[in-house]
This record gives sequence, C-alpha cells and structure tokens, in this order.
Amino acid sequence: MTLASETTTTTATTTATATATTVQLRLPDGWFTVCDLSLLMPGRGVAALLPDGHQVALFLDHTGRMYAIDNRDPFSGAAVLSRGLTGTHQGHPFVASPLLKQRFDLESGQCLDDETVRAATYEVRAR
Repeated sequence: MTLASETTTTTATTTATATATTVQLRLPDGWFTVCDLSLLMPGRGVAALLPDGHQVALFLDHTGRMYAIDNRDPFSGAAVLSRGLTGTHQGHPFVASPLLKQRFDLESGQCLDDETVRAATYEVRAR
C-alpha cells in the first residue's frame, strides 16, 4: 500500500502532512526511515541512532515543520541537543544545548552564539 503525500523538502526542514506516517532523513546513500511520525511532539526533541553510529536530534514545531540536526553538542561533545530547549531568534528556529546553553539554528546548524561553530543538519521529510 502506498500513501499519497504532499511534502515539500528543503535543506533541513519539511512540513509534516496528515497522510504521512514516518520520518525520513537523506543520507549519502539515500533516504533512511528514522522513526514513526507519531513519536514527534511539538517543542520536544527525539534522538535517533543512524546506521553509521551517529545520533540525530529530530524536532517538530507547532506549525508542523520538522528539523533534523546532529545530536552532538559541538562544545561539550555530549549527545544532548535532542534534550535542549527550542525557540526562535529573529524568525529562525533554534535549539539551546541543555549543558552550556549555546543556541543552534535548526535550519542551518549555525551556532547563534559563536559564528565559528556549526552542527550538521539533515534534509528531513515525512512519508
């Protein structure tokens, strides 16, 4: 059975649709199903293990947009970004590390508090 889905995919975000059931990330060898869409709650992060052993932090905002960013905090090295607080700064969604509170733009991965630091982001879609 194939589900029809009207998703639009951008660099690090996509909008979840009513017919979608899973979350997928674009990896170098194609799309990888990460988890069930029902596991994402607006404003709360979810950590997922990728096939290469890295972790990704997934977020869903209150408008239904999804974001995927490396779960590893570049400052501490701890896999904690999925537990960070989310917010917006000048119209850009971010997650703040629960350890040292640096904020990372969820679309680009750019640290908003230190322009020399960036976390990897992933293209994400709902299917």
